[in-house]
Amino acid sequence: MDVPAKLPDPVPSPILRHSPSSGSAMSRSLRSVVDMPSVTFAADMRSDSTRGAESTASSFESFRRAGSRPVPGVARLPTRRSASERAGSQRDLRDEDARFVYINDAARTNAPPARFPDNSVRTTKYSVLTFIPRNLYEQFHRVAYVYFLILAALNQVPQLGVFSPVASVLPLAFVLGVTAVKDAYEDWRRHRSDKNENNRTASVMVDGVFRPKPWSDIHVGELVRVVANETLPCDMVLVSTSDPTGVAYVQTINLDGESNLKTRYAKQETMTTPTEALAGLIKCEKPNRNIYGFLATVDLDGRRAVSLGTSNIMLRGCELKNTAWAIGVAVYTGRDTKVMLNNSGAPSKRSRLETHTNRETIVLAIVLALLCTLVSLLAGIWLSDHSDELGVIPYFRKKDFSDPNEVENYKWYGTGAQVAFTFMMAVIQFQVMIPIALFISMELVRVGQAYFMVQDKHMFDEKRQARFQCRALNINEDLGQIKYVFSDKTGTLTENRMEFRCASVHGGDFSETDGGEADGHAVTEDGVVLRPKTAVKTDPKLMAMLKDGTGAKADAARDFFLTLVTCNTIVPIIVDDTEDPAAARRLVEYQGESPDEQALVYAAAAYGYTLVERTSGHIIIDVFGTRQRGKQQIRIKLSQMSPNLGP
Repeated sequence: MDVPAKLPDPVPSPILRHSPSSGSAMSRSLRSVVDMPSVTFAADMRSDSTRGAESTASSFESFRRAGSRPVPGVARLPTRRSASERAGSQRDLRDEDARFVYINDAARTNAPPARFPDNSVRTTKYSVLTFIPRNLYEQFHRVAYVYFLILAALNQVPQLGVFSPVASVLPLAFVLGVTAVKDAYEDWRRHRSDKNENNRTASVMVDGVFRPKPWSDIHVGELVRVVANETLPCDMVLVSTSDPTGVAYVQTINLDGESNLKTRYAKQETMTTPTEALAGLIKCEKPNRNIYGFLATVDLDGRRAVSLGTSNIMLRGCELKNTAWAIGVAVYTGRDTKVMLNNSGAPSKRSRLETHTNRETIVLAIVLALLCTLVSLLAGIWLSDHSDELGVIPYFRKKDFSDPNEVENYKWYGTGAQVAFTFMMAVIQFQVMIPIALFISMELVRVGQAYFMVQDKHMFDEKRQARFQCRALNINEDLGQIKYVFSDKTGTLTENRMEFRCASVHGGDFSETDGGEADGHAVTEDGVVLRPKTAVKTDPKLMAMLKDGTGAKADAARDFFLTLVTCNTIVPIIVDDTEDPAAARRLVEYQGESPDEQALVYAAAAYGYTLVERTSGHIIIDVFGTRQRGKQQIRIKLSQMSPNLGP
């Protein structure tokens, strides 16, 4: 079905429009903000109801008065630009170092000599032609397999053969075959995943309307439209969004592992142009692996070139969140996307047990060589002393008894040759020092372990309805083997979940107590009770002060929590209550760029200051049942306010 190129814009809010540069300043973590002596934020409150305590109303009135005039000695925080935008202000892209993308003109963009790759991806390790040689090459990285191959080769020599030539090859062929089948299955799963990825569809503009198109057929220069909760098919420069100010939120968990939302902006020059009429030239840097940098300029029909930075590009693998739709122009596709450039291919992983086995095999091989050397030297000494008695030894009897005239026809090749033959035969005789049955058993055990792990009901994810997946069968034994644990103060390798523990406001220390309840302040929206998803223990004294307190200390406490709930990049999302889906109650989940901000906003909600809605133009909060809407800028002194977070 065709989709109109220009989607209707929502009714714009008359409040708090901000540019990408101001948005960049707002996106800082509140932890860094509270360390500053002052902060500027949007907070003048317009009451939607007449309820609320008189002290709370006076606090709002002081906010209004403060916002209408400058405060001496308090300056605005400077706007910080991204690294790529700073780099763009210092130097221009040279033509030989740039890629030229014609907006909505893929044919011209991909004309020779450009010929940019399509958007198909390939993560498989093998092909039909390269599977056997490459797989054998990787398997023979195991020292034991090289040892068994040498033994099988020695058994093929008639003068040295101890076992049947076929019998000596079968064990090695079996273990190589089991490993090859296992590796082929893993690579087939990658091929199937690539096929599903390439066959996903996206809305691409064709002849002025958006039509569904497979991901693999997207080319550089085409306009692509994505909707909420949809994965981005390629790296694209944002040109338009459902938000009238050009804001879009993306989740980059597939790129950097962070579940927090990132803010992206469309330039006003592209927002004001109808999508079907959008044309121009994007001059961007060549593909590189840096997911935190982007340097480009856009020239729309001869207008002044506008610089683009990291805040203007959305990368493949990200998910669009809290935005109805977004439109971008593809600048990097397929293997040129940043996520694929950072994908070095399917590695040949080796477990710690395999590494240890290789070392032990080398040690045993050295011991075996010394033992065989000793045996061959002793055999050489004996043969030198008893060369005239070879007829009494069965091995050295006549080769051919059909000719009675040959009396010296023995299996004798000279002392030196016999010593060498004795050494090699000793290697075959003592091969049990490195048993091939051990490696056959290990391969079979790995396959069995993978099966039982996949079938384990205790490792079934009920939330995603997904089973455990064993992606690398040759490293099962590494599970649970921990040697080093790296962590920092934010718990990067843990849940990275911050909790509000205590705060210092106006010289007073307030912290959670045993008497405090771990609960969030509930608000009502259209008859539905909304409760914060994460509960926080509260201080009864501080709660009473916020509700009924008077004086400078109470006003400072209200200003403090008003700051927490407004000065952040958190976006509230209404989700169902999984514990009781049938109840007329839903949860408010706060998502943002920083877990610090999330913890502070959840704390504010527990103390009655609940963030209900945030758009690029305004915010709506609920203060003990009084609905407030942000309208104009104010400045607050924060020198005596300091929240403390606990992991």
